[in-house]
Amino acid sequence: MPKLKTKKAFTKRLRVTKKGKILRSKEGRRHLLSCKSPGRKRGLGKKTLVSHADRRQIKDALPYAF
Repeated sequence: MPKLKTKKAFTKRLRVTKKGKILRSKEGRRHLLSCKSPGRKRGLGKKTLVSHADRRQIKDALPYAF
């Protein structure tokens, strides 16, 4: 059976924890920051978990991450 290719775009945007959870960055931290409060910007800087609906697609794109 041939080797499976990893989608490089997913590897740059996501991180898999030791327990198998998938972390992603939040959206909305690139521009138009002057109208957002400091607390909101701090929250946008933290990582969050990927939803269960998207996990199957990510597992297929990252065959060797799990």
